[in-house]
Amino acid sequence: MRLLLVEDDPMIGESVEEGLRAEGYAVDWVRDGRLADAALAANAPGTYDAVLLDLGLPGRSGEAVLRQLRARGLALPVLILTARDATADRVRGLDAGADDYLVKPFDLDELFARIRALLRRSAGRVSTELAHGPVRLDPATREVRRTGEIVALSMREFMVLQALMEQPGHVVTHERLREAVYNMNEEISSNTVEVHIHALRKKLGADFIRNVRGVGYKLGGPA
Repeated sequence: MRLLLVEDDPMIGESVEEGLRAEGYAVDWVRDGRLADAALAANAPGTYDAVLLDLGLPGRSGEAVLRQLRARGLALPVLILTARDATADRVRGLDAGADDYLVKPFDLDELFARIRALLRRSAGRVSTELAHGPVRLDPATREVRRTGEIVALSMREFMVLQALMEQPGHVVTHERLREAVYNMNEEISSNTVEVHIHALRKKLGADFIRNVRGVGYKLGGPA
């Protein structure tokens, strides 16, 4: 899952970015409203799974960024992170198109829970778990089980698997898998995703992930 973090405070930004990456998210962090606009415009819809947006930004306000995003028709989940705690500010942010509002200072565990809830709602899911055949994936605990037994995965393997299980029945392209796992500043080799897929097949079964030649991968077997 890939997030766009828009935060100009370096201490807060570094703390949130580090925490999110430890939770298994790919994060692109920008510190200016205009850079946020540019990141959203330059990347195809679906590149980001959610935006974490400060309101008091240099260049362009977070509210202006949000209104522009909604004016473009993007249904991307947006969580406002701000020190503005007045009721009027919350109402204004939500009416501008935000999906949730978290006041600084906040606990990282609460932030993570709110992100999971946002992503769950945007995918139209009620259950916190993802399931496909004998495999269960819990985004909150970072556990994967196959027929009830815990399967040990690396963080990158978990991220690839989650990206696939978020789209059951659909082909997930190579590009989308790379975007879900790596941020825009990381250099990766051309076969990195294939390495993770190979490891997942060894642990979950050779037929659990199918190759769609020239396009990407999809889950195999019964849903």
